[in-house]
Amino acid sequence: MYRVLLADDEGIMLESLKTVITSNFGKECELAFAKTGRAVVELAESFRPDIAFIDIQMPGINGIQAIREIRKFNTSIKFIIITAYDKFDYAKEAINLGVIEYLTKPVKRQIVVQVLERAMEMINSERKKRSDNLKIQEKLETVIPIVENGLVNSMILQEDGASDLSYYRTLLDIQTEYAFVLLIQFGIPNEEGILTAPVGMSVKAQAFYPECRALCKEFFTCIVGPIMTNRIVLAVPCESETQEYNQRIRVIEQARNLMRKLGSRFDARFRAGIGRTYRIEEMKLSYGEAYRALSQSRSSVAHVDDLPVKGKYKGDYPEETERKLFQLIARADWPSAREKANEFFDWMVRNYYDDTEDIQLKVLEFVIFAEREAFFSGGIETYDFHSRKDYLSSVLRCPDYTSLREWYLEKLEAVCRKIATRREEQSESIISKAKAYIKENFAKELSLDEISRVVNISPYYFSKLFKEESGENFIEYLTRVRISRAKELLSNPALSIKEICGMAGYSDPNYFSRIFKKQEDVTPSEYREKIQKKDR
Repeated sequence: MYRVLLADDEGIMLESLKTVITSNFGKECELAFAKTGRAVVELAESFRPDIAFIDIQMPGINGIQAIREIRKFNTSIKFIIITAYDKFDYAKEAINLGVIEYLTKPVKRQIVVQVLERAMEMINSERKKRSDNLKIQEKLETVIPIVENGLVNSMILQEDGASDLSYYRTLLDIQTEYAFVLLIQFGIPNEEGILTAPVGMSVKAQAFYPECRALCKEFFTCIVGPIMTNRIVLAVPCESETQEYNQRIRVIEQARNLMRKLGSRFDARFRAGIGRTYRIEEMKLSYGEAYRALSQSRSSVAHVDDLPVKGKYKGDYPEETERKLFQLIARADWPSAREKANEFFDWMVRNYYDDTEDIQLKVLEFVIFAEREAFFSGGIETYDFHSRKDYLSSVLRCPDYTSLREWYLEKLEAVCRKIATRREEQSESIISKAKAYIKENFAKELSLDEISRVVNISPYYFSKLFKEESGENFIEYLTRVRISRAKELLSNPALSIKEICGMAGYSDPNYFSRIFKKQEDVTPSEYREKIQKKDR
């Protein structure tokens, strides 16, 4: 259905247009009529036409002025001017106002029909575009929560999550460099006010999660993570790494309002812990602080800066350098870690040159702590109680700071190397096991989820690891294995193409043929003919 407005001060012209339109388009068009410029503007606002035929010379406001006024509140109408005045100035103004056709009277019936058909095509195209955009938006509304869950899992729960940052930033259009974590906990309070029944609440939360997620986004521009037992992680991007006192108070108050809203909407008590602002790739640190704030406070909302102050280093201790050093060691990034290790050693020598024993102790502390962290993260597979028996004597034997630095860097590098080697071995073991399983079972229906269960890691992480280690994704590898087997089978003339299709793991011969041609540039039948000619 198209709403068409006909505006002309001549009744004969209106009747003529009406006759042409109804005889050619029947009930496709709903018509409205106006004889003055003012009536055109008023009718355009109430009738909301898709197409408007307008004469320029009408009593009061002329057609051009009417179009200009209508464009202020409706930019989508397709205007067609019909006038007895073939003036350049009018035509030029009509073009500027987006008029699709400028017709001079008398106008042939066929021309009116053609112009109207063109206007309808334009409207259909715009309607389809709007419909397609709505469908895309609906799909995005389904996909975005999954992507946001992936980002939170990657940044907070995985050691190498920072490597996926650019991928997620593109998908979610994240422009800022910094974020803080707001960790929401929900449950049933006991007599001491502690939230209990986490498993039961986790089950209930699956039902209210979509609405809870929507409410969180009403109060914060945030990325919402998945339900983790009875907790939900919000990552809140922000412009600056530092959060002023007034900003912190606003965030806390906003969080309190959100907790009240959630509590009134769902049958549970809600609390929140808030961490400090960090670079997005360091959100894990903010998560730890938010968890600590939640654990150490009984308030409905607690910010980590509101907790009792932790111990402070005396003087200008390079706390940030230390933190960054161990973070880089955990990533097995030795070139960057070496830079930070040297930076810290330089600081010790520069500030405490005469305190040799203190520097020696700090060196030992750093090396032992790095090895301990590597052990607990799986970087060092086995630990021997006597593995450090010569550390103290080695440090004490160093004749100067140069040799002490060398020992210190050597030990830290060894930790990085062990972590990197262990990860490579684990990755190779996982991918080798997956490839072996695929080669044994390629004739069956195989999915990414099934292979992930076999190697006992998440589908997302397996997919990422497989691509990194193999240079191709799971589907590409599976296809290559299947087509390779199909090529072997095609050399056997006793087997039909349909039989080979099933033996290669495909249920649809047409799909098998398309995939085969895509891989080999020939169909299975053409490939068989080619190898038969070679054998003759």
